[in-house]
Formats: sequence, structure tokens, C-alpha cells
Amino acid sequence: MAKPKENPNYKVIAENRRARYDYAIEDDIECGVILQGSEVKSLRENSANIAESYATVDDGELWLINSYIAPYEQAKMFPHEEKRRRKLLVSKKELSNLWQATERKGMTLVPLVLYFNHKGLAKLKIGIAKGKKTHDKRANEAKRDWGRQKQRLLRHGE
Repeated sequence: MAKPKENPNYKVIAENRRARYDYAIEDDIECGVILQGSEVKSLRENSANIAESYATVDDGELWLINSYIAPYEQAKMFPHEEKRRRKLLVSKKELSNLWQATERKGMTLVPLVLYFNHKGLAKLKIGIAKGKKTHDKRANEAKRDWGRQKQRLLRHGE
């Protein structure tokens, strides 16, 4: 049986690894991002950061705030602003669900991964999350450590 070819268009640009540590993520949604031409070129060079960014619903629209896309060197005449608000594209039903989660349930919208999908379009995966307390983080670390120790014991046959 032949191996499936890996799609050359799919590429992870930026990942917010800290999000899963700081937040309990209950659900995630894939959404499109409205970008300028120089921003797309810069993303193709893997120069973005979403670690300190967040998403919010304002006036019936979803926005990505405080995300960083490095300037593209060849776009000197028409450069883009590095930390501007970027509009995110979701359906009306998903937008209303996100608004309800943030306004009524006290959740936050945390960007998890920025990537190019199989069609070559820039997508952002947003997690609907609730902040973890310090004792929750400690409990998760203890559980992870115990899992590692258990695997070591099983491997060595002790």
C-alpha cells in the first residue's frame, strides 16, 4: 500500500504552547484571517508570534488583537503594521456561540495555532478557554510526573 503524499501547502506558522498550560481549553474553532499581501509573504517565512495575543468579539465581528507578524523586507513601499487588529472570519452561528461563551460564561478566546491549511489559506485555531488557577496547574504537573514515573517503572520491570 502506498504512503499518502504529504501536502506541501500545510504548514504550521506559529503555535501558542503556553495556552494549554495557562488555560483549560473546552472547545476550539478554526477561523480564517484577513491579511494584507505583505503579511502573507511574511507568514510564508515563518515570522509570526501569537503567544501574547487574544481574540474578542466587538460590534458583531471577531478580532485578533496583539498578534505580531514581522515586516516583510521586500515590501518597503507598502509595509504592513506589525501589531494591528486582524479580523477573523467565522459563521454567524459560531460568532454567536463565541459571544455567549465570553459574555455569559466568563470564558476567554485564546489563539492556539496559526497555520496554512491544505489549500494554502492562512487559518487560526482559537480555543474557548477558562483560566487555570495555580493549584490546577500544580495538579496537572503532578499527574504528568506520575505518568512519566509509571512508564519508567513499566519499562524497567521493577
